[in-house]
Amino acid sequence: MANVSRSVGLLLMIVGVSGYVMTGRVSLTALIPAAFGLVISMLGFYARHEDNRRTAMHLAMGIALVGMLGSISGLLSIPALLSGEVAMPAAVVSRSAMAVILLVYLAMGFNSFRAARERR
Repeated sequence: MANVSRSVGLLLMIVGVSGYVMTGRVSLTALIPAAFGLVISMLGFYARHEDNRRTAMHLAMGIALVGMLGSISGLLSIPALLSGEVAMPAAVVSRSAMAVILLVYLAMGFNSFRAARERR
């Protein structure tokens, strides 16, 4: 799961920087996915050591949950985006991408936690 965390962190950093560039580098809030990605990626590096893994992965899952709950509104705005009723389409795309990435990451994390519990 540590490798997955580093990969998810990188994906979120790409989403954040891309969103920032797509908005003409005007809105710093476009970098929010990158900030979440940086923290999750750092926790992935911290989890490389067996002694730190459990704590790091639980922290990463908590941060991912907060990020997913904060960005879920992007998914809810997709119908409005498709109909052209959205004032900031780049923000909807960025929030949606963040929500999907974190939702998949959380599902993988929960499966990993369950598998680890069954091994005990």
